[in-house]
Amino acid sequence: MTDTPLLHYTLRLADTALILGHRLSEWVGHSPVIEEDLAFGNMGLDLIGQARSLYSYAGEIEGKGRDEDALAYLRDAGDYRNILLVEQPNGDFATTMVRQLLYAAFAHPYFETLTHSSDATLAAVAAKAAKEMAYHLRHSAEWTIRLGDGTDESHARAQAAVDELWPYTGEMFECDEIERALVEAGVAVDPATLRARWDKTISEVLSEATLSRPDNGYMQSGGRVGRHSEHLGHILSELQFLQRAYPGATW
Repeated sequence: MTDTPLLHYTLRLADTALILGHRLSEWVGHSPVIEEDLAFGNMGLDLIGQARSLYSYAGEIEGKGRDEDALAYLRDAGDYRNILLVEQPNGDFATTMVRQLLYAAFAHPYFETLTHSSDATLAAVAAKAAKEMAYHLRHSAEWTIRLGDGTDESHARAQAAVDELWPYTGEMFECDEIERALVEAGVAVDPATLRARWDKTISEVLSEATLSRPDNGYMQSGGRVGRHSEHLGHILSELQFLQRAYPGATW
């Protein structure tokens, strides 16, 4: 892989969208109500659509003839640059909704800010993604409140989800040397500038949901540089099966 900051940055965005989109797709046919089957499917398609646009751009940046399919299906786990949060297991319905809330509360303002990127392609992708993530945030926030302020059982499950996933949230706000130069050039977004907005959104939702916000202790990290949990390999074994089993297969 050509070692350029713009390529790494684009792949980080693409990989995060693809893996979370795949996670949401795993709910289709298994949701508690048919409306959520549709919602999960639509949110998953939003994310996979973002990934496709970003992978296509990454292929152009790299200039080695790899298209969106090659970048999605023919890379090993250690080459993926998604954040760790999105590869965590779906768990129960509450876990999935809390995971979606934690990510969407970050992604919505992130893509809103990225619409001002000096890179026209990233700005165009962000303009569409910002609208999609606004819905993801609203949907997951409503469900988190409904579950947290519901029965004793739903409250306990939602609180367990918050406690379990919280250590994966810190990675969203990291900005390493790969991205710092892009931030200074007006291409990328400094995620640290979004922390206050994310904190406010999450605190308001958790308060209305009667859920406790964990302390900011140790945070997991490493996904953005290729160090992943064991879960990513299992995801890719399903996601990439067809292309790996039948290289170059076409419809």
